[in-house]
Amino acid sequence: MTPTWKPHEEHGTLSEKDERELPESVFAFPGKRKEPLTDAAHVRNAVARFDQVQGVDDDDRDLAFQNILAAAEHYGVDVVETDWHQLGRRPHTPNPAH
Repeated sequence: MTPTWKPHEEHGTLSEKDERELPESVFAFPGKRKEPLTDAAHVRNAVARFDQVQGVDDDDRDLAFQNILAAAEHYGVDVVETDWHQLGRRPHTPNPAH
């Protein structure tokens, strides 16, 4: 699947108003306008929260993962997963409770 993600000049913290004004091409889930990928921090957040996104199907997740990979490459974020099914299976941050 070909990613639809394209870089955008808006970076950093985004308010709800800012997100509404972004083009669909900057979102991991463009049709749903979920998980903006406007900088490295947002890419890492999209990876960490991928399995928490609701109201999407497997096709949406296929495209979102490709968009995340494209944004990660652009912003220099390492993504070790090779398939979206791998996201959420192991914690992305150490949990001292385990």
